[in-house]
Amino acid sequence: MPLKKCPTGILGLDEITGGGLPRGRTTIVCGGPGCGKTMLGVEFLVRGAMKFNEPGVLMAFEETPRDIATNVASLGFDIQTLARQKKLYLDFLSVEPSEIKESGDYDLEGLFIRLQGAIAAVGAKRVMFDTLEALFPGFSKPQILRAEFRRLFRWLKDRGLTAIVTAERGEGNLTRYGLEEYVSDCVILLDHRVKNQISERRLRIVKYRGTSHGADEYPFLIDECGMSILPLSALQLQHKVWNERVSSGIPDLDKMLEGQGYYRGTSILVTGTAGSGKTSVSAAFVDAACRRGERCLFIDFEESRDQVARNMKSIGLNLKRWAKSGLLTHEAWRPTQFGIEMHLLRIHKLIEKHKPQCVVIDPITNLMHGSGDKEVYSMMMRLMDFLKNSGITAIFVSLTAGGGKLESSTVGVSSLADTWILLRDIESDGERNRCIYVLKSRGMAHSNQLREFVVTAKGIKLIPPYIGPGGVLTGTARVNQEAKEKFAALQRDFEISRKQREVSRKRRALEAQAASLQAELVTVDREAEDLTRENKKREQQAHVDQAGLAKSRGVN
Repeated sequence: MPLKKCPTGILGLDEITGGGLPRGRTTIVCGGPGCGKTMLGVEFLVRGAMKFNEPGVLMAFEETPRDIATNVASLGFDIQTLARQKKLYLDFLSVEPSEIKESGDYDLEGLFIRLQGAIAAVGAKRVMFDTLEALFPGFSKPQILRAEFRRLFRWLKDRGLTAIVTAERGEGNLTRYGLEEYVSDCVILLDHRVKNQISERRLRIVKYRGTSHGADEYPFLIDECGMSILPLSALQLQHKVWNERVSSGIPDLDKMLEGQGYYRGTSILVTGTAGSGKTSVSAAFVDAACRRGERCLFIDFEESRDQVARNMKSIGLNLKRWAKSGLLTHEAWRPTQFGIEMHLLRIHKLIEKHKPQCVVIDPITNLMHGSGDKEVYSMMMRLMDFLKNSGITAIFVSLTAGGGKLESSTVGVSSLADTWILLRDIESDGERNRCIYVLKSRGMAHSNQLREFVVTAKGIKLIPPYIGPGGVLTGTARVNQEAKEKFAALQRDFEISRKQREVSRKRRALEAQAASLQAELVTVDREAEDLTRENKKREQQAHVDQAGLAKSRGVN
């Protein structure tokens, strides 16, 4: 029979444990101070009571139930109300080492009796001990201590109770006394570390008898909604592929992408130097998505929401309108506020909460502060996979250092992106002009042209490509060259017109001369004809005269 599991209801924990904690068995949650042991145990009880109809017992040895209730209220948990509803039983046992005097045999029989009454009071299915180590000073012999722990865990198992026992981290051992981890069925280690002055929390399942489980270190976050654990190894390359296309928000850019824009559910990387228009391109995409009625999530690591809204208003984009309508969720925080994994986990939570169809992260290069390249690359790879699995179209803005190689991204995720848009500034004739081109776009034919674009009060406009004798011309150089070519064209037109007039004049002169010659030729022909007739007449008259002369001479 497969091992039965008890779902915790904690975001991410059930995923990495393959369904939850071992049902009817004991789990040890150990770690240093402030790592979240009590929070995990309390949430296990609360989620069980609220989501799975499994009442629980909280038995505390260090803090009173009232103190614990105050602490977990910041997570949105009201355990005192649950206690009044008979869904939780809160108990506190004060154990002072100075008040304990060992005499004869010592065991936990009294604890069993008290625990049995608490379980019966609410019909408990879950139990939490926080922290059981408070009982250790009552035992002087480790053999008795271990035997009593085994008896306690067996007692809980016989009654089908799923238990969590918190324990402090020891030196060289998982727990202070090094006993609990050996007699329990599952051990979860929590760690709260500080790296580059940024605190990070990690969770690791050290052992889990009878089942496979995730063995990596997983970042987790404790916020107003409780604990969230981000699985690192659960993301697979099995995301759905869409043939649907979505507009970039810039019609001229859509024309460069087969006239249809990006594929839905893909990752778009927008890189460029400072001031090249990356945020404007991303905001145009958000505006177009909201116009289609799609929910968008805009995460900003550099500017506040109001500042971005004001700046984008200058180019004709009213982001506040979409925020008020609920289509746009704009979150802004400093990248140094959390560690790299906490950013990823917070983004996950925002996506789970708002269910957006489009996401913009501006810029991802700020995440490198306090984190290494490999960490950022790993984080971005998991985030891109998560977004693709969710069918979300995402734009990642990346800052390129001036003077560096443009066809590279600082984070090194260009190979992971499906579409790569590069923005750059071209300096010539004492001015800088913006240009855009598509380095790659998987699955579609795309333009290979370098296009100049301008940011106007009515949005981003791409100017038709212009190539002069020295290459691509932009800005004033383009205007000057166009003016020169227009002047040269006018000169050519004038010269052609002048030559055409001269040819027409010569044609008319020649035609007049030809007409005159034709008239003279007619006159000559007429004179020739007249001369011919005269000659004929003379010949005829000569014959007549000869005939008369012959007759007068008497010739027959």
